[in-house]
Amino acid sequence: MHYEGNIIRPPSEANSILLQVTVGCSHNKCTFCGTYRGERFKIKSDDIINQDIEFAAHHCQRQRRLFLCDGDALILPPKRLTAILSAIRQKLPWVTRVGAYANAKAIKMKTAAELARLQSLGLGILYLGLESGDDVTLKVIRKGVTSQTMIAMARKVADAGIKLSVTVLLGVAGPKRSTIHAQKTGGVLTAMDPNYVGALSLMPIPGTPLYKAHQNGEFDLLPPTGLLTELREILFNTHLSKGLFHANHASNYLPIKARLPKDKEAVLAQIDGALAGEVALKPEFLRAL
Repeated sequence: MHYEGNIIRPPSEANSILLQVTVGCSHNKCTFCGTYRGERFKIKSDDIINQDIEFAAHHCQRQRRLFLCDGDALILPPKRLTAILSAIRQKLPWVTRVGAYANAKAIKMKTAAELARLQSLGLGILYLGLESGDDVTLKVIRKGVTSQTMIAMARKVADAGIKLSVTVLLGVAGPKRSTIHAQKTGGVLTAMDPNYVGALSLMPIPGTPLYKAHQNGEFDLLPPTGLLTELREILFNTHLSKGLFHANHASNYLPIKARLPKDKEAVLAQIDGALAGEVALKPEFLRAL
């Protein structure tokens, strides 16, 4: 495989074939993200992509899923994505699902018919970073999109028959807007009604604007209890018709997993137990991005 730069993928794609079709992120302005800092976005050539698909055809016959890297592979023009998905279907017929990261801009650039076509060719899930449902926070972290646009793009994905996994970021609003961030995030998640929600905890990354703000005393981090309170508030305000809400990422102090709506009360009680000191939290040295 011809990998370039940092290769990242969602935890749920740990056993997937990783096919890199872009390098970096087309937005690359979020204050908290250092994954592609200083890296120029580019789309890889058809020749390299096809070589990697051929490699997978010979060496990745046990994997049933494939993930398109990097940060927002859906930004590729529909014609290019159609060709890539068609080649995957032809050369890797055992692959049952293709996934990719997506941002709101990439989804907006695709028509409903184009998304439906991609779904018919095997695109089964998209991973979208909401981070916060609070428009003030979204502006501060330079997400480049409003919560209402996020909701509209989530519905567009669902209408195309593609599953959606949404990530939110605990602590990203700081202590002063923590409650507002949590309540509004729960409200936006409810309106989006994704198949999966993943909550991560903010860990400042050296070299990012947010890290610099923290070092300069301009941004305060939430303590573990503050992050747990925020997690509880988001979950309390999230009402999914049928979805999985989890916070089992390595950055979190308390791994939780709730099938909504049936597990909601039990998991809220679990968080309450942790806040009361009755449930042990993950030691700091075990936390990671």
